[in-house]
Amino acid sequence: MHFASEIYRPPYEADIDEFLQVTSGCSHNACAFCPLYRSAKFRVSPREEIVEDLKELQDYKLHYGAQFSRIFLQGADAFVLSYEKLMEIRELIREYLPDIENIGGYARVDNVKNKTVEQLRSLKEAGFQDFFFGIETGDESLLKRMNKGYDSNEFVVEQMSKLDEAGMTWTAAFLGGLGGHGYGFKHADETAKLLNRLHPMIIFSTELTLMPHTKLYEDVKTGAYVEADEKERLLEIQELIRKIEIKTFFWGAHTTIPIPILGKLPDEKEKLVNQIERVLETADFEALKRHRANIRQL
Repeated sequence: MHFASEIYRPPYEADIDEFLQVTSGCSHNACAFCPLYRSAKFRVSPREEIVEDLKELQDYKLHYGAQFSRIFLQGADAFVLSYEKLMEIRELIREYLPDIENIGGYARVDNVKNKTVEQLRSLKEAGFQDFFFGIETGDESLLKRMNKGYDSNEFVVEQMSKLDEAGMTWTAAFLGGLGGHGYGFKHADETAKLLNRLHPMIIFSTELTLMPHTKLYEDVKTGAYVEADEKERLLEIQELIRKIEIKTFFWGAHTTIPIPILGKLPDEKEKLVNQIERVLETADFEALKRHRANIRQL
């Protein structure tokens, strides 16, 4: 298999899919907090590489009895590919793995810009579904500060509403602690306002953990950025949950969050808020701080 970097996927994708690289690296690769694809230059996989990998997956299925019905495309934002290229990949997958039911992957908001609602609807009908979008924040000042490549919530709403109109389900990533010390409530409130205008199937919450070789990591060294502490981070998640009004699933089960926070919104909102409240009352925040320090070394 051709993989230009480590394999990345959301935790809930671990047991249900296989991986196919169709792009390498990230088409933007300049967010202030993200080191994941620094070593892999952005590149679209040639057709022959994709075919070779599909033949390997076919062999894996036929001769080793592997069971999978979903492909999670590899690359930081495989959805950047044009409608025509994605449909070509779908035909190749159908040729070699005819029982694949759906296809997902990571995506950026601006990956949607080159696709119409009609094209998105066709992609959905062809099996493209449940892409994981790096929304991260609904705070426009943070979009700019983190160099997301766009700095307007209206742009986010315009693009993601196209997915909703097309009936394509998707996940919205929230990156807690992104605003740093003293900014959590504003970050949560602004992000909730944005998400309440959209219809993500899942809100997937993680917590900012600064890594070397990122702009934000260097900003901490110079004092230009101060991290949120562990109590602030939990209060921020709690505030976000309080403010979410849409029907969705909140998935806060990630190594960067000290406790699993999982539930349907708005039905289980009170349960989740109270769960976090109990942790705030009993947590050893120094232990949580050490946990985050350990994550940096993974």
